[in-house]
Amino acid sequence: MPKISVEGGASAEVAAGKRLVLALTEDLQVDQLHACGGKARCTTCRVEFVSGEPAEKRPAEEAALSSRQLSGVRLSCQIECQHDMEVRIISRFEGSGRKDAGSPVSPTMEP
Repeated sequence: MPKISVEGGASAEVAAGKRLVLALTEDLQVDQLHACGGKARCTTCRVEFVSGEPAEKRPAEEAALSSRQLSGVRLSCQIECQHDMEVRIISRFEGSGRKDAGSPVSPTMEP
């Protein structure tokens, strides 16, 4: 089981293959934003990797980051937990001014 850590915060072992956004919100109780419900449309689930960044990006993640000209960040909704990772949370519900963290996220990767 991969160990997922938040810089300066909690860590937990999670089921292999679990979506990172779900590991963060469910297992580590982080108030990570996910406005579009994990469909790689909004980029509110951005994280920076401290260590363990996956080399490959899903096409939906690549397209969303490119369209917003974002670099140095990844979309936690498009990453599966396959190995140990440490991330820096940069899109939190607290202080966002949003009414909630976002739509429910499916356990199955979308799109």
